[in-house]
Amino acid sequence: MAQNNNNKESNFISAVVCLHDAGRAAVDFFAALNGVLAQHFAHYELIAVNDGCTDGTVPAVKEWAAANLAAPLTVVNMSLRQGVEKAMNAGLDAAIGDFVFEFDRPAMGCDPDLIWQAYQKALAGFDVVTVCPSRQRLMSRAFYRVFNKFSNSPYKLSTDAFRLVSRRAVNRVKAISDDLAYRKAAYAASGLACASLTFEGTAAKDDEPRLDKAVDSLALYTDAGYKLSLGISLGMMVLTMVALVYTVAVFCLGQPIAGWTTTMLVLSAGLSGLFFILTIAVKYLDLLVRLTFKKQSYLIEGVEKLQK
Repeated sequence: MAQNNNNKESNFISAVVCLHDAGRAAVDFFAALNGVLAQHFAHYELIAVNDGCTDGTVPAVKEWAAANLAAPLTVVNMSLRQGVEKAMNAGLDAAIGDFVFEFDRPAMGCDPDLIWQAYQKALAGFDVVTVCPSRQRLMSRAFYRVFNKFSNSPYKLSTDAFRLVSRRAVNRVKAISDDLAYRKAAYAASGLACASLTFEGTAAKDDEPRLDKAVDSLALYTDAGYKLSLGISLGMMVLTMVALVYTVAVFCLGQPIAGWTTTMLVLSAGLSGLFFILTIAVKYLDLLVRLTFKKQSYLIEGVEKLQK
């Protein structure tokens, strides 16, 4: 464990916080966060990502920092609100720490001392440490159940309050893609050692719609999309085969309308082949998505560095 003469950790720590109209709660959060980091770390930085705030959140944080903060504060101003994932990607690009704390919102819902506990857990050999509540909301529990069922990662995801990632973890997932569609899943799929800490309670409520991210994460990090498409394609292929058998039976046993048998025969055989081809195509598309990933970008208006 690396420590300096003041018995504080010498590893450089970055803490990235996404802000959107949090008001005074953001100042209280930064004060609590700074208290823990100042107590345990000799060198650290705070990074506030302004994801399109329309209230006084950012001026209030800057005013607090000017009066109370000895460590540097970086404010990354997004050009417009782009969502937590893109905002946090911008914050990660600005972070220079050996370890990075990620807070998707300025609220933890847990004891701030878990920040230090997460760091100690990381020193035990884990590149990703997630701090999770013991209880999850219904929709979150349903999503993670589906995600974990179809995911190939041995690490199971759940709702979290915040996470700590090593510089190695950040570099590895950034090498896969310049922009991470779902950081939590990317870390779990990185192949690095992951661990979690659990606290009693629930995480702070997220005010951002997550349906699009849920769909994207299922498509990128699990086999759910492929298996669903495969199931539908096979089902349709079975139906067309049934229609084919029925057509032959009507021709042999009944009195078909002139031309009806030939038409149904061609349609049934054609659709059977089509759905078989679609099944193969879906598999290749699934592989292409995994190998190439989507390249996304974020827009920032500017970066402010505040330091006494």
